[in-house]
Amino acid sequence: MYLKCSVRRKDGKEHRSWSIVESRRLSDGRCIQRHVLYLGEISDSQREAWQKSIEVFVDGLARPEQLTIFPEDRLPCGERAAHIGVNLNEMQLHRPRQWGACWLGLQLWQQLGLDVFWAERLPASREGTRWDQVLTVQVIYQLIDPGSEWRLHRQWFDHSALGDLLEADSRLVADDTLYRCLDKLLEHKAVLFSHLQGRWRDLFNACFDVLLYDLTSTYFECDVPEPDGLRRFGYSRDKRSDCVQVVIELIVTPEGFPLGYEVLPGNTADETTLPDALSRIERHYGKARRTWVMDRGIPTEAVLEQMRASDPPVNYLVGTPKGRLSRFEQALCAQDWRDVRDGVEVKLIEEDGELYVLAKSARRVSKERGMRRRRLKTLWRRLHELKGQRLSYAALLMKLGAAKAQAGEAWKLLDITLPEPPRGKGQRRAHVSFEFALNKPRLREQRRREGRYLLRTNLCGCDPATLWQHYMTLCQIEEAFRNLKGDLALRPVYHQKDHRIEAHIFIAFLAYCLHITLRRRLTELAPGLTPRAVLEKLATLSMIDVHLPTTDGRTLVLSRVTQPDTDCRLLLERLRLQLPAQPPPRISAERTLIPRAPRVVATF
Repeated sequence: MYLKCSVRRKDGKEHRSWSIVESRRLSDGRCIQRHVLYLGEISDSQREAWQKSIEVFVDGLARPEQLTIFPEDRLPCGERAAHIGVNLNEMQLHRPRQWGACWLGLQLWQQLGLDVFWAERLPASREGTRWDQVLTVQVIYQLIDPGSEWRLHRQWFDHSALGDLLEADSRLVADDTLYRCLDKLLEHKAVLFSHLQGRWRDLFNACFDVLLYDLTSTYFECDVPEPDGLRRFGYSRDKRSDCVQVVIELIVTPEGFPLGYEVLPGNTADETTLPDALSRIERHYGKARRTWVMDRGIPTEAVLEQMRASDPPVNYLVGTPKGRLSRFEQALCAQDWRDVRDGVEVKLIEEDGELYVLAKSARRVSKERGMRRRRLKTLWRRLHELKGQRLSYAALLMKLGAAKAQAGEAWKLLDITLPEPPRGKGQRRAHVSFEFALNKPRLREQRRREGRYLLRTNLCGCDPATLWQHYMTLCQIEEAFRNLKGDLALRPVYHQKDHRIEAHIFIAFLAYCLHITLRRRLTELAPGLTPRAVLEKLATLSMIDVHLPTTDGRTLVLSRVTQPDTDCRLLLERLRLQLPAQPPPRISAERTLIPRAPRVVATF
């Protein structure tokens, strides 16, 4: 990497521009140059445009003096102000740091109006600590490269340009400051939900008439805590029943916009959570004709009756276990299928003010049938392998148990006959065998139910195609859980106190709000791209401090953002983003003094 001077003559004048380029040797021996960053032009006509006159304090002078910067091999012509020379041969590059993803995260933060929202509710401390900026750093850190507060304090902040964008230094991420900021957040949670709802309605014309409701859990790999806290043993959706956990209740729209969440003890049963969620949404947002879409197992019969009896009635659309098909099997067989959309057929039954919809999707039939065939073939092949091995009774049971866990529902399609357990000591090591066969009646029953869903709702006059579409949007809340646990790394949770655990989940929730806002933008402007792919691509934009020694012993510091490549420029164009101007330079008497970048705002 070296400094390159480009000379261009036009209309009898000479224009010289300076750039940092990198030489790369190709496999065929040729050498190419990659443009890294552009420093600007030094010319007679564009001198003031390239390098503005800057103010520096000179020792012994009461007022600042204006100096114009020239390379040391160029002499000033007709300049009234004093001038200094720049030793370009002694140029140095310092502190390369990630800039692009931080800048995009800050734009999303400002698009949602969270900078103004938190500035009003988190005033600065008497020591001058900007709590709103501390929260901004924590949320953008959770969005871009999530980790512990210790890692943010010790490593990540220094390797990012977030401090330059916020015009702040490393005191913003002191370890005690990060933890103290967490203690100030939870009291503003209810007001935040209303603010976000209004912003999404203004930005995307979001509608909140249909709400998706579900629960998930996140576990802790720690010692067993006190029994009266949030961390408790319970049903683990992560298959980690050996760990304590907390339950997270989430409410989102079909587009993925979250309307609220709650953190519950780890042993909370699913069917006990819905009444509190209904009353909380009604108390916070008022009574309205909303439709709640839920999976089976969450509402009880008593809760559904309460929803029907409320004034106005609370609409619901609930998945019903397939075993309930036997109750309506005769009545459904007498009806014909009705086409509601391409590849989707329904049958309808009304009973006691409720509408039961049996929906069949051709795509779901193919998908579920293919999954069942793969698992059944794998199980069948594994049982043949075990039958050919010489195993003791105990070893056979262990291997059959492992095959059952891997097969899932396919295990119920086979009839397995085990030998009698050994009784004497000498027979425990004896080799045993077993028999297995396909249960054809059960297989035919499962084939009839593959790709079919029995839905239950009190929307008796609603279009069946609309009901099917609403129920299929439940995948949005599952995707929200995957994003929280995957891209946003909700776990591991390093906190021990309950209010800190809730605050950590609150930070992850704010990061998901930025994530879903970016995804909604991509849906309109760049479909096919994911928020993670955009963040990783913009992360290639770095900020570098260029140090240019001057002839009077000082240092000219230029903080420059690297030029985007072709793919990055195309992405910025598609997202209607415009990079801000390069930060202005500073002159310092010490080489270690680094200028701060001005705060910039981009609009979509």
